[in-house]
Amino acid sequence: MLATLVADAPLSSGSLLYEPKYDGIRALVEIVPSGKGTQARARARIWSRNGNEKTTQFPAIVRALESAGSRLKAPLILDGEIVALDAQGRPAGFQRLQGRIHLIGAKDVERVDRTQPVAFIAFDILRDGKENLTRLPLTERRKRLEALFDRIFRLKAQDQTIRLSEQVARDAKALYARAQKEQWEGLIAKEAASIYEPGRRSPAWKKIKLVKEQEFVIGGWTEPRQTRQYFGALLLGVYAARGRLRYAGHTGTGFDQKELARLWKLLESREIPASPFSERIKTNEPAHWVKPELVAQIKFTEWTADNKLRHPVYLGLRDDKPASLVVREQAPEAPPASNRAPRTADASFAPLLEQLRALEDARRDGEIGLPNGDRLTVTNLAKVFWPASADERLGRGGPASAKPRSGGGAAGPITKGDLLRYYVEVSPFILPAVADRPLVMKRFPNGVGAKAFYQQRSREEKPPAGVRIETLGDGVDPISEPDSKRLIGGSLTTLLYMTQIAAISQDPWFSRVQSPLDADHAAIDLDPTDEATFGRVLDVARWVRDELASLNVPGFPKTSGSSGLHIYVPLPLHTSYESGMLFCQIVATVVASRHPKVATVERMVARRPRGTVYVDFLQNILGKTLATAYSARASEFAGVSTPLTWKEVDGKIDPRDFTIRTAPARFRTVGDLWDGLRTGAPADLEAVFEKYR
Repeated sequence: MLATLVADAPLSSGSLLYEPKYDGIRALVEIVPSGKGTQARARARIWSRNGNEKTTQFPAIVRALESAGSRLKAPLILDGEIVALDAQGRPAGFQRLQGRIHLIGAKDVERVDRTQPVAFIAFDILRDGKENLTRLPLTERRKRLEALFDRIFRLKAQDQTIRLSEQVARDAKALYARAQKEQWEGLIAKEAASIYEPGRRSPAWKKIKLVKEQEFVIGGWTEPRQTRQYFGALLLGVYAARGRLRYAGHTGTGFDQKELARLWKLLESREIPASPFSERIKTNEPAHWVKPELVAQIKFTEWTADNKLRHPVYLGLRDDKPASLVVREQAPEAPPASNRAPRTADASFAPLLEQLRALEDARRDGEIGLPNGDRLTVTNLAKVFWPASADERLGRGGPASAKPRSGGGAAGPITKGDLLRYYVEVSPFILPAVADRPLVMKRFPNGVGAKAFYQQRSREEKPPAGVRIETLGDGVDPISEPDSKRLIGGSLTTLLYMTQIAAISQDPWFSRVQSPLDADHAAIDLDPTDEATFGRVLDVARWVRDELASLNVPGFPKTSGSSGLHIYVPLPLHTSYESGMLFCQIVATVVASRHPKVATVERMVARRPRGTVYVDFLQNILGKTLATAYSARASEFAGVSTPLTWKEVDGKIDPRDFTIRTAPARFRTVGDLWDGLRTGAPADLEAVFEKYR
């Protein structure tokens, strides 16, 4: 399981666990205890993340593991990192490992083992005997790992070869300050409820980098200048869409004479006559090309505007990652950790927006390239989703970017292309809200005025690469069908694919695919009857807010994107849907009983008093959904479900002010008001239930 790079992540969250990001070699360790007969002692083996066996390269670690294995009763598999140690015994950078990871001879390995000590830092346990632990939440696996270290490894201050990773819960500000002071590579933020997904790069584990560093493919070298021997600089690249190797820059620093000589032999044996890069590149000195097989670890200060490395420094070669998997690490889809988001779509989205505009203006279908290298075919971008009859309302306060159309004013009808561009713009906000969540689709292939249909699963459609589809386990999916494949939110590719097939809104479960039976939040849906004004909806929202405040429970309001309001409440880890619904039922019933002329919990529409607002707590059921924050809606005015402050709820607002044309400007100004639902302290349900017992 690999971590996903994010632009920023909250340093305080009730749902996250934080660990240092160690700058070494990712390793899986198997320990088989001593047995009878031929196996008189324990045996340990080490593999890299690429499946290369590393056992003979780290004899000190193997000896420490086998010594501990003598106390085991059953085999173990651990996940962790092999790191070099500095003079003080602290984890050091990858560069200290580069001199040993290519050694083969036992004497050479033992010599380096003495001069450059290393350690294995365990941060996960995957198997204990015959028990597969990968389906357990991280918190449970961590308990098992800590108990193992207490029982088996019996760590002592002077024994630093086998270590347990540091980990803090909820608040990582102090750990982050240490990372800055000690110049760590960064932190890893892990969802406490996440299962272990072997081989997958999961958004449940997030890389927060302090130092920019990643792998690059070596595509060639330049001739040396003056007294320099062997070569001048390495020519570096990353793979993009369709297997193209894109040039990223060159580095001529970070080598000592010994490494220059070693690299020269590897380069010379791989020389080819033609450039492996997809574009022509200019170099200061004559260039030579190589088969793109070698992978280098490079440290740099930033990516330039023309997608080149600034101040790159060579750290070493890697043999634990295939060159074909080396892509640019970037995080265009993550929101800022604070509420301040300076803009909805950053510069990396500009080419994508232009592609969509050009195809629509030409009235052509075509394939678009996404910032992460994925490709997506889009069709019928000029199809009208919202007709011109709504022009007057849609045009209110619209941003200058609202594109005039031939035959219409600045407001004009809203097309499928408009909706795709809206979702590109607000993707930094909406993607975290739907990440890892199964999605239910309501598709409008001919616009909001025509017939629509619901779709729970991915059926005959064949989504492109990058669209995430998962099959939930037996007894979990409410559809109760074999091979029930669900679209899972969190990527721009999935978001735009769903929009391409005319799913206007994003309707996620309240739980994530890693823990589908555990609700992360609960919601109260305020649904006005035909005679009720939006002012009455605001009244009921304030009463719900007051009741939550009396229980010391946070609430997060948003417009529904139509005529109502939603109020969400963050829940503790491992809260069932039933507990969330019971809590909302208590609050709804109290509000309705105190204000019977305005609020009701009557389920049957015909029995609801005229002019009342239905306080609906029944959305808190596995498989039921509400449109998420920042989602477009199929309302006649192309509304957007917009997070609000309670101060705004206390004032006068009109949900028609928030449309797919006006909302992006608001989000640029106020930032991500929905972030608090994910990062804030959850409700104390035990205290609430005790009060009403």
